[in-house]
Formats: sequence, C-alpha cells, structure tokens
Amino acid sequence: MSAQRTVESKWRGGLCCEVAAGDFVITVDEPHHVGGTNFGPEPTALLLASVASCFTLAIAYSAKKKSIELDDLLVNVTGTYDGPRFRTISITSHLGCYAGDVDSLIRAAERVCYVTNTLKSEIEIDFQGVAICADST
Repeated sequence: MSAQRTVESKWRGGLCCEVAAGDFVITVDEPHHVGGTNFGPEPTALLLASVASCFTLAIAYSAKKKSIELDDLLVNVTGTYDGPRFRTISITSHLGCYAGDVDSLIRAAERVCYVTNTLKSEIEIDFQGVAICADST
C-alpha cells in the first residue's frame, strides 16, 4: 500500500514562509540573529518537533495497544548540529507508567514511529525546479 502526503510552502519574504499542512498553516521563520523576523519556529525546530510529536503519539498508541495505562507522557528531543545537518538526535521519554513497562513501550514506539523510521532509513530525496515567471526574452 503506497500513500502520499504533500505540504506546500509559500515564501512570505525575507527568511519567512507559510506551510500549508492539511487544514493548518504554520509560519516558519529564522530567528533575528540569522536575519529572520522570528515570526515562527525555524525549520530545524520543526524537524525536532516532528520527531517529538510522532514519538509521543507512537508511545501513546503502543500503550493503548498493549493495554498499559499512561498517567503522563513527556518527550524531549535534542538535535546536535554538525555543519548544515544534525549529527545526532536524542530522544528522552518520561512515561507515567509502571517502570517495568517503559522499555517495551519505547521499543514498540520505535517500530511504529513514521518520523524516526524515515530518518533512520536511506530515504531518497528528489529535487525538482519549475519556473513560474515569464521568460524575459
């Protein structure tokens, strides 16, 4: 079964854009110290937010599937820069459940988390460009 998901980003000037993701619009910008206007999170923060949110939901999903009651759940994600990419991404999950269930929930979440599974794989990225302005000749 192959499915696709598409989001669209529209430049709003400077280092700011708006990303349409389903019914939602997310303003993405760079902080002031790199020339942005700080109207929204920077792209790398959104990448880490994608990891954190997907892993949080993967744990919640896994807990429900295993009939493990969660009283609380907090996931912290930290990316360590290495040039123009993250060298490492560290995920620390704080689970409000019996300590003996933590490891099995983490392992189950690892198996079903789309974002971390994508990042751990050898994903193919295809770049294309299409001119939208009239030719000046």
